Amino acid sequence: MKIYAMSDIHGCLQEFEAALELVDLSGDNKLILLGDYIHSGADSYGVLKKIINLQQKYGSDKVVALMGNHEEIVIEGRAPIQELWDEGLYDSGNAEDDNYIIFMQNLPLYHVEGNIIFVHAGIDEESGEEWEWESTDRDFLEKYPAETGHFDGEMIIVAGHVGTAVITNNYRFHDIYFDGESHYYIDGTVYESGIINVLMYDTDDETFYQVSEAGKYEIEPYEE
Repeated sequence: MKIYAMSDIHGCLQEFEAALELVDLSGDNKLILLGDYIHSGADSYGVLKKIINLQQKYGSDKVVALMGNHEEIVIEGRAPIQELWDEGLYDSGNAEDDNYIIFMQNLPLYHVEGNIIFVHAGIDEESGEEWEWESTDRDFLEKYPAETGHFDGEMIIVAGHVGTAVITNNYRFHDIYFDGESHYYIDGTVYESGIINVLMYDTDDETFYQVSEAGKYEIEPYEE
């Protein structure tokens, strides 16, 4: 089985559709989306509609969509769905907003596949194996800075939220970041890089890959 993951689409529908071309949802394969589908890009509604259509086609067990902090912001009424931050403009009062908000309200905060935790931002790592009960919404949705190193809960954490250029302090780096221990971060800052990273975990060889138009390659620790 192959498990694909993407994060931080941020209203960039064309880039999202290009990334989906790299995903094979045949057989038992799955796609897990790690949140922040809206804001910054030009088509937040289009991204949400695309995700809903994918779940209707394949089922929400095969296309898993998690909540991000930007979805939480909308649910709490602190921002509209379509917000063009660069211009300070937004579209409010869309008749479809209620349906989208209901969809976002029902998004889970994390998803576990085997020994892998998929989450938007992070978990309470100090709680070790008790992370599922001790982590708060703030951990799942807004944890900052990105945590690295060995997680004593003996699981792998795949997250977005913090751009990999920020994590590495390298403004040119937008690929998937692996710390060589327990963490993979996949937010490549699409509105700067123009690309949504696609992570793929192959359960047959228990290996993480980055998938692109050029093919796939095993993800090595960043320092290497």
